[in-house]
Amino acid sequence: MASIQQALISVSDKTGVADFAKALAERGVSILSTGGTAKLLREQGIACRDVSDYTGFPEMMDGRVKTLNPKVHGGILARRDNEGDLASMAEHDIERIDLVCVNLYPFREAVGKDGCTIEDAIENIDIGGPCMVRASAKNHRFDTIVVDQADYDMVLEAMGDNTLDESRRRALAVKAFAHTAAYDGAIANHFSALNEDGSKRDFPDIFTRQFIKTADKLRYGENPHQAGAFYADPEDEGLSLADCPVLQGKAISYNNIGDSDAAFALVRDLGDEAVVIVKHANPCGVAMGGGTQAEIYERARAADSVSAFGGIAAFNRELTEATAKLIAETFMEVVIAPGFSDGARAVLKERKNLRLMLAPSAAPVTGGLEFKRVNGGLLVQQRDAHILDRDACKVSTRRAPTKQEWTDMLFAWSIAKHVKSNAIVFAKDGTTLGIGAGQMNRVNSTRIAAHHGGEAIKGSAVASDAFFPFRDGIDALAEAGATAVIQPGGSIRDEEVIAAANEQNIAMVFTGIRHFRH
Repeated sequence: MASIQQALISVSDKTGVADFAKALAERGVSILSTGGTAKLLREQGIACRDVSDYTGFPEMMDGRVKTLNPKVHGGILARRDNEGDLASMAEHDIERIDLVCVNLYPFREAVGKDGCTIEDAIENIDIGGPCMVRASAKNHRFDTIVVDQADYDMVLEAMGDNTLDESRRRALAVKAFAHTAAYDGAIANHFSALNEDGSKRDFPDIFTRQFIKTADKLRYGENPHQAGAFYADPEDEGLSLADCPVLQGKAISYNNIGDSDAAFALVRDLGDEAVVIVKHANPCGVAMGGGTQAEIYERARAADSVSAFGGIAAFNRELTEATAKLIAETFMEVVIAPGFSDGARAVLKERKNLRLMLAPSAAPVTGGLEFKRVNGGLLVQQRDAHILDRDACKVSTRRAPTKQEWTDMLFAWSIAKHVKSNAIVFAKDGTTLGIGAGQMNRVNSTRIAAHHGGEAIKGSAVASDAFFPFRDGIDALAEAGATAVIQPGGSIRDEEVIAAANEQNIAMVFTGIRHFRH
């Protein structure tokens, strides 16, 4: 067990550091510090020695050079069981540094501010900090490196019960290497996205992103013969299912995560109280407003009760006991909601395998990036966070939509955005009636959706995620009984499609934007 006699503390984020330093001092640990950290510790009555007094060199070059000194790095890197290292320490009057508590200049925060210049960005690149972090992580057999204030209490407790052993120090070292890797990645991302004049491009020439494996182990991937794991993106904190505690049920699976993500992304886009049921990454039933939560859930499930069996149900309001009783009547894999009433928990606890996921928020997801791995590369795009403005739409037919048709079209459009292309959604009175997804042509998607809807879709509105390339799609909608359609427009045959809609007395609206989802 390596004892801690001296600590070097120099942090940019000073949250909790005074309490940590005080607790170390009370355990007999002497403290070296620098600049603002030393000032804070002294203000709190905590004795510390300036690194410059220890090294004999003042901080210089506006603080650029503080800890880059053999007396600092020798004290960190010295192997306590190596005779040569110990001799060098004695010869050059180098003291042991057993614990390093360092976090780095806030580079991401600095470059995220409006008006950040190249010079501002450069001055927020930490040099001495990463050197100390990497040195102490490398020498974790003897050193303890702390880069995260969340570890302060753990380190103190482990010191108290003599469990700060090499395995714990190695875990802290891994976190430290990840910390510096993410930091360097952010710097490379920023500077490789800059133009000569300092303006910034959307995508850097070098793209680095760090993902962290969640604690939950997946049983397998999409199929039992494939291993699988779930990695969270710290830059999407609050948006990811990694932030959703599983309140009950068996371990979440690879496919459950994909389907749950699709379900909750859609329900967050719907402002009124809504329920989304997803099966195999596509919504099979969606309902919004017009009754209690239990009634909304019944409508969503009834939209395609066959597909809903074994699906994922997502809610944007706290789950009520009445809704829980309906869920308990059939088989669901996952229920995700921003809250669960005590009554709902009591009802669903009997469903031992049903996973309940507590969502961190029901607010719409905006901004950020999406990724798709392909053989030999990575596709990166901005997240599709577009919300349609009705005033931006253009009525293209002689007949304008009625008030009810507008409501139904906009509801269907918000769902089509989340359906795999080619996407066709029939909806009426805040409920989906038929959804056609993932077909190779739009007519087949229309026929599949119409088949699901049956007679109920007469008088409904339809959303199409992309334009109709031929009039046959409009003819199929008319045959099914739809009276209004919303679509992007932009086909070279738009006039032919508009003529077909006029012949069928269908009101048609162009959005000027499409929502392909592959």
